[in-house]
Amino acid sequence: MLNYIIRRLLLIIPTLLGIMVVNFLIIQIAPGGPVEKMIASIKHADVGATERIGGSGSELAGGKPSLLQENATTAYRGSQGIDPALIKDIEKMYGFDKPPLERFLHMLNSYIHFDFGKSFFRDEPVLGLILSKLPVSISLGLWTTLLVYLISIPLGIKKAVRDGSKFDVWSSTIIIIGYSIPSFLFAILLIILFAGGSYWSIFPLRGLHSDNWVELSNLDKIKDYFWHIALPVIAMVAGGFASLTMLTKNSFIEEIGKQYVVTARAKGVSEMRILFAHVFRNAMLVVIAGFPSAFMGILFKSSLIIEIIFSLDGLGLLGFEAAVGRDYPIMFATLYIFTLLGLLLNLLGDIIYVMVDPRIDFARR
Repeated sequence: MLNYIIRRLLLIIPTLLGIMVVNFLIIQIAPGGPVEKMIASIKHADVGATERIGGSGSELAGGKPSLLQENATTAYRGSQGIDPALIKDIEKMYGFDKPPLERFLHMLNSYIHFDFGKSFFRDEPVLGLILSKLPVSISLGLWTTLLVYLISIPLGIKKAVRDGSKFDVWSSTIIIIGYSIPSFLFAILLIILFAGGSYWSIFPLRGLHSDNWVELSNLDKIKDYFWHIALPVIAMVAGGFASLTMLTKNSFIEEIGKQYVVTARAKGVSEMRILFAHVFRNAMLVVIAGFPSAFMGILFKSSLIIEIIFSLDGLGLLGFEAAVGRDYPIMFATLYIFTLLGLLLNLLGDIIYVMVDPRIDFARR
């Protein structure tokens, strides 16, 4: 198993490289990059943007004065357009004065050392931004995944054991409703009902803690944290438990109908022992196989809209704003981290596979 883990870790390198190459090429042909965005801002008389360019451009030019430090009114010359020297200074500021291959190799060299540079438009180190937003997304992802599994697995097992009963029918109705309503619609419903939308104002609407967080005791901080995260997590759980419940049920039904279960019953083994000593291990393999993708989906997909609705400043929202604003350093850094986490979680899923069923040997495969 150790050799398999080492091979998988080494395989991460070409996988990351391939994903970064594809996305870098897509970005090169996509219209509306940061240079175009800054030029558009200047054309619309964005004096603040021009002043910001002046500072950054001066640094990149080795401290020499440039046209970027000229008065904003002279940057855009009406019908004559923007001075070509100013455009070149903008390209130099964002690193677009170099050939694409050179930029890509420089990016890879920096990413190996987890140096993601500075944001184009926030003027902050990208790594610092990501680390500051990561706790929010991790909180949502971990609590949601934990609750989804704690609800879905017992519910799926009970539905499989009582297949066709009234409980199975009624619980299936709830699951269909949960599957059909997107998490963001359920989030809006929760806000209307419990966050001062139209009825009760029980839960807060914004952030993960109150303004007086520093003044609270440790116990009050824990209470305040769960008070703030309750509605977002409930909304994500409601939209995520249905698929896993049905997957668990179908896996158990398939195993219950196999020959080894019939043989165990014929030998007089109790139903509980058959279910948890024999069926559980085999049926849970499919559920465990979906853990990495489920966690990644909850962490980086489902949480995006929830972060927007509840004003949670997380990693999903940061990546979305970077994509809209063409902030390439943040875009590539979040992509790099998402991909790396996904590959590591897939490896973790394989390791759990073997822990649940030692008969599986990935090394031989």
